[in-house]
Amino acid sequence: MAEYPDVIRLHRLAHPEEDFHLNPDLILSIEATPDTTVTLTTHSKLIVYERPEEVVDLIRAWRASILEAGLPRIRRRSDVPLSVVRGEHVTGEERDR
Repeated sequence: MAEYPDVIRLHRLAHPEEDFHLNPDLILSIEATPDTTVTLTTHSKLIVYERPEEVVDLIRAWRASILEAGLPRIRRRSDVPLSVVRGEHVTGEERDR
């Protein structure tokens, strides 16, 4: 199955075996009434099979994937193992020479 990085995959309550794709930027609110109702910025309402928590998790994962794709991976000090470095004690007089 092809992946669509610009959308999340949901299922209509009446047809849970058929998925549809939704741009999460269009979601205005998610309610449990008791069925999960997703209200879009267009004021259209969709009743979906997923619980509200599942929809939120899908949105969170989608946003994380967008950020991960857009930001370069930076190596942090915590990614590099520590090593012991031995140095010599130098007095002020020795350093001034």
